[in-house]
Amino acid sequence: PRYRPDWASLDARPLPDWFDRAKVGVFVHWGVFSVPAWGSEWFWWHWRGEHRPEYQNFVRSRFPPGTTYTDFAPRFTAHDFQPRQWAQLFRRAGARYVVLTTKHHEGFTNWGSPVSWNWNSVDTGPHRDLVGELGEALRESNIRYGLYHSLLEWFHPLYLADKESGFKTQNFVSKKTMPELYDLVLKYKPDLIWSDGDWEAPDSYWNSTSFLAWLYNDSPVKDTVVVNDRWCNNCSCQHGGYYNCADKYKPGTLPPHKWEMCSSIDRLSWGYRSNMNLSDLMDEASIIKELVQTVSLGGNYLLNVGPTKEGVIVPIFQERLLALGRWLDTNGEAIYESKPWRVQLENSTDTVWYTSKGPVVYAIFLSWPQDNVLELPSPIPSQTTQVTMLGFAGTLKWQESPGKGLLITLPHVLPSALPPHPAWTLKLEGVK
Repeated sequence: PRYRPDWASLDARPLPDWFDRAKVGVFVHWGVFSVPAWGSEWFWWHWRGEHRPEYQNFVRSRFPPGTTYTDFAPRFTAHDFQPRQWAQLFRRAGARYVVLTTKHHEGFTNWGSPVSWNWNSVDTGPHRDLVGELGEALRESNIRYGLYHSLLEWFHPLYLADKESGFKTQNFVSKKTMPELYDLVLKYKPDLIWSDGDWEAPDSYWNSTSFLAWLYNDSPVKDTVVVNDRWCNNCSCQHGGYYNCADKYKPGTLPPHKWEMCSSIDRLSWGYRSNMNLSDLMDEASIIKELVQTVSLGGNYLLNVGPTKEGVIVPIFQERLLALGRWLDTNGEAIYESKPWRVQLENSTDTVWYTSKGPVVYAIFLSWPQDNVLELPSPIPSQTTQVTMLGFAGTLKWQESPGKGLLITLPHVLPSALPPHPAWTLKLEGVK
């Protein structure tokens, strides 16, 4: 069917199933904001839009008098950017897709956008097509490629004029936003478009519905492309492909619509900050817990890192990504291509979460019980019930619980033999 440029029609498009199967992605926030590398990727807005004193002092104390934000661009060098190394790291982290910022709200484009003269990574800074180079490396590694793109630009004169008119004029959209979106799709054929910067204006201003109708009907990626829900000021959690709803969104119960939770290893910023502390960062256990909760509730997990201006993903971020990958090497069977089970979480605890694949049920537990016996009230056992633990050989002993469900005797292992895991997975066969 041809999709019409209205939400009723666009929202009826089935989500390409690769996205739900993928479950795990890596988000990359990289741009001119990686040069001051302080505060957050909203640096320019806090400094020039809100005139926050701490940002003004920061620039005054570290840069020559009269420094403007555009002066940072030549320092965005990407000297050490090795896309194949990034792709290898993301693969080892267990990511099935990667989303790169092609343009944040600052308007600087990480490719040679024909409508972003001199404010792009080919004309200035790295003098490289960052979007293209990473895309090529990811595809070699068989990882799907998503492009983050901000609809608005804080200080673009055309956008400010449209805003002044109460969004009655659309010069910014027709001369900047839309040409860039079409260019990105035709040039890089993305698997995913992660839209943002939508919150100030309605879809009639952004022309989102006509763009999406073209994307779904006539674009080179019409059958495979996935989009999120940030296409207008009241689209979040309502319209689009899958739902983000809000940054770091955590639903309490199973949502009826496919969704994604985006989270950042640095809890205080999406872009790189030179002044981050270890205590600001998510540890391995928090990352695994967020992933498990998200997937149990039917979501995808998109974990963010911010590279430096040189294009380095700092070792502490690499370490966290690799820890996630190691956990997935053992437990990924319960994550990738899984579906939510009839129960997502054991009510008695916050530590046992379920996923399923066909008749198989996975119980992922986040803390090891003191007496080595795990009680699972929800699964109903049968004559053929068999319990195994991912990463351990052999079957586990179980009995029916006096109340209901199962009592499972976990492997007795010496503490030294058991690596300090953030979570373990039981595979339950023959249960209802």
